Parts: sequence; structure tokens; C-alpha cells
Amino acid sequence: MKRTRSERPGTAVALRYTGSGAPRLSAKGRGEIAKTIISLAQEHDVPIHQDEDLAYLLSTIDLGKEIPRQLYVAVAEVLAFAYALSGKVPPEKDVSTATVKI
Repeated sequence: MKRTRSERPGTAVALRYTGSGAPRLSAKGRGEIAKTIISLAQEHDVPIHQDEDLAYLLSTIDLGKEIPRQLYVAVAEVLAFAYALSGKVPPEKDVSTATVKI
């Protein structure tokens, strides 16, 4: 049975994008681990984007794996958000990280 949004525990994921290939899942967790991921992102000025559904979908991916093609557009929007917040334009070989939380 699929859980509704209100039944899902708080989830956070972190993405890493090096400029080649697809972004990879670099961290994921629920509850206290999610809080730690978010806290570390805040400490290191990593942009945080809140999207329950995307965080839930990304949390099903194995750590270190590239995101699936089905999520390219949604993740591209998150990375564009992260670049816009930082006032940067993504260079070809930049290493970027974004955190998604619910």
C-alpha cells in the first residue's frame, strides 16, 4: 500500500552533479538523519529546495547511483534553483550539490 504524504516520515536527499553524466544521489535519510543532512547543508551554504514528492522518489535510489531519466527534468529544475540562489551560471565541469527535503 502506498503511503500518503502525511504518513511519510520526513525525508532529505542530497544530490551531487559534476558536470558530466547525470546527478548522483550522495546522501539520503529519514527522521534524525534527514535533519542532519539538512543541518549540514545549511552549515555549508548548500541550497535547500523543498519538494515532498521529489524527495520521496529520490530516496528510493541507491546511494551513489545516477538519477533515472524519468527525474531529469525535475532535478534539472532543482539544480537551476541552486545556481540561481548562488548567483552562478553552471560551468561545464563545476561540482554542484543540492539538498531536497520534505
